[in-house]
Amino acid sequence: MADEYPMRINKYLATKGLSTRKDADVLITKGLVLINDKKAVLGQKVSETDSVEVRGRKRTYRYIAFNKPHGVVTHTPQYGEKSALESANLSGVFPVGRLDKRSGGLLILTDDARVTDRLLNPKFVHEKEYQVATKADLPSRFKERMERGVNIEGYMTKECKVVILGKRSFRMTLTEGKKHQIRRMCAALGVDIQNLERTRIMNIKLAGLKVGGHRKLSGIELAGFLKALGLS
Repeated sequence: MADEYPMRINKYLATKGLSTRKDADVLITKGLVLINDKKAVLGQKVSETDSVEVRGRKRTYRYIAFNKPHGVVTHTPQYGEKSALESANLSGVFPVGRLDKRSGGLLILTDDARVTDRLLNPKFVHEKEYQVATKADLPSRFKERMERGVNIEGYMTKECKVVILGKRSFRMTLTEGKKHQIRRMCAALGVDIQNLERTRIMNIKLAGLKVGGHRKLSGIELAGFLKALGLS
């Protein structure tokens, strides 16, 4: 059964294998447990995205690459929908960022709340790569027009990279992430998207990961990811 949040801090520590519930209360009383860098109090509850630290014990985080299927929502499923975590059959982690229901591809799942701001905050610049198929042939000068920026409802997108793969397909690299950005940029140029898949986030690549599959990030790949986020 999936973990239920918000969760009492002593249960959280026990669930994560950091202590028993009884020992957790002792650690909290001694001021050794921090929630979002503030000392925890007995009975306090935590959410999935809270940063929890036990002083004197090194926290081990989980980082997972997941290939989200089309038709699956990233967060907060409505009636009849399935969330990314349900699709991956995972608990105790959360998706960083979003992929809309119609899109598929790479999502980073983690229990490290520090990643969210470092990866999504506009003040940090990180590449994300997408492969797109369109319903009709791409118009003339499509690459040039996309790369220099497109006005989407009053916002001019930043410069990006586009590689034309065929008459109805292209690869696109962004350093920002406005809601439905690629779909809105294409719509502004009169282009309808048939399929959209995220294939890379920074140095993490989707290649070889089956739809609905996931893998643990580790070794050089994880070290490079955390270093680029300033978390190593």
